[in-house]
Amino acid sequence: MKIARQVALYATLIVVFGGLIFYLLHTGKSLGHAIVPVAEPSKGQPDAGGFFSGLFKVNLREPLPRLLLQIIIIIVLTQLLGWLFKKIGQPAVIGETVAGIILGPSLLGLLFPRIFHFIFPIESLPNLRFLSQIGLILFMFIIGMELDTRLLRKQAFEALIISHASILIPFTMGIFLSYFLYHSYGQTDFISFALFMGIAMSITAFPVLARIIRDRKLTDTKLGNLAISCAASDDVTAWCILAILIALIRSGSGMNGFFVVAVVLLYVSIMLIPVRKILNKILSAYEKGKIACNGLMAIMYSCMLLSSWCTEVIGIHALFGAFLAGIIIPKKGDLQRKIIDRISDVSMVMLLPLFFVYTGLRTNAGILNSSGLWISFLLILICAVAGKFGGSTLIAKVLGQNWNDSLSIGVLMNTRGLMELIVLNIGYDMHIISADIFSMMVLMALLTTLMTNPVLNWIEKRKIRPQVQVQG
Repeated sequence: MKIARQVALYATLIVVFGGLIFYLLHTGKSLGHAIVPVAEPSKGQPDAGGFFSGLFKVNLREPLPRLLLQIIIIIVLTQLLGWLFKKIGQPAVIGETVAGIILGPSLLGLLFPRIFHFIFPIESLPNLRFLSQIGLILFMFIIGMELDTRLLRKQAFEALIISHASILIPFTMGIFLSYFLYHSYGQTDFISFALFMGIAMSITAFPVLARIIRDRKLTDTKLGNLAISCAASDDVTAWCILAILIALIRSGSGMNGFFVVAVVLLYVSIMLIPVRKILNKILSAYEKGKIACNGLMAIMYSCMLLSSWCTEVIGIHALFGAFLAGIIIPKKGDLQRKIIDRISDVSMVMLLPLFFVYTGLRTNAGILNSSGLWISFLLILICAVAGKFGGSTLIAKVLGQNWNDSLSIGVLMNTRGLMELIVLNIGYDMHIISADIFSMMVLMALLTTLMTNPVLNWIEKRKIRPQVQVQG
């Protein structure tokens, strides 16, 4: 009986309201024509006869469908190439960067220009750029959270010397190289160009280095701990120098620049002391069940975005604010990992790959079409490897490391990866470096990261003495 009543009720609803709808529509015909004239269909609107050839073409060129298509292609290709490169013993970041170059003018634009311009027209790039910037802000926040500041406080003086030498030596070589490149590629004053080239030569990809050390099971070795400590110090020091450089360039020379630097130092002090204490109390409240998980994540996102906004307004880059916000988050084991995992799902899989492709769209690997450009590229590559790899290796050896560990430290510190690409995009956006220098430096970053695992494999095969384990 119950089912019969339900069927009867359902049938009644259909009949009554269906009949009412029909009656209203039928009666409405007698109302006559609308007073407001119907707009003429635009030329882009398809007629009934050309539905598929018209409607779909128009809709595919709308900003949202085009952006969704771009994101789908980017995610699939970056994940595929990242997986393939990991299979051959290379960091996934290499495959993701190569995916960006493949989708850019270097390959897709060269072989299939009509497809390239359909998928990545110039007018669509601003949307891609802003989404990639959000991905970078999330990524830098994660890097700040993963950076163990205890390494910086507890690191031996030996690690500090190696770290700073791995900045000073390539920094000097980058400035020296600027003497030869500035006349042909300079877009701003020499000081800004030279200082930027110096810092671009000095970057180490801390996240890539940490992943390589984990994958090679060097985490509990003296070499692994020394390399991680050096890279952590290198990362913080290099980014601080870059922040000061950006502040000076954006504000101009003289008192304006020093005023901006003073404001930055004040802001960092506020974040490290009072804001950090407030966040510590918030996390403690969460652990006691006084704040829900979604509420905690809302606070974390707000802190990250507000810090990014502040540093952008001050005159440095939003990425520094996100990095600093990540550093001041109290390190509470499982809770820290939980926050990182929640953010990583979106940033690492969907948004960050947009940055690789956006970089690839600005990179033209085909620029090396003359002897002059080849000479410039080789000079950049030689200075980058000699300064970072050679400098770190020699200093480590002078400090008493054996040749095996010294070479390993040198090649690990020579890993540039994603962090270098971020720095290069900042310089390109600020018109410090030209498109040619940008493309050559991207290729340099690829090659120096690509050489890391093969050189480490070669070093392991010619071990001079066994690995020393950390006692504890």
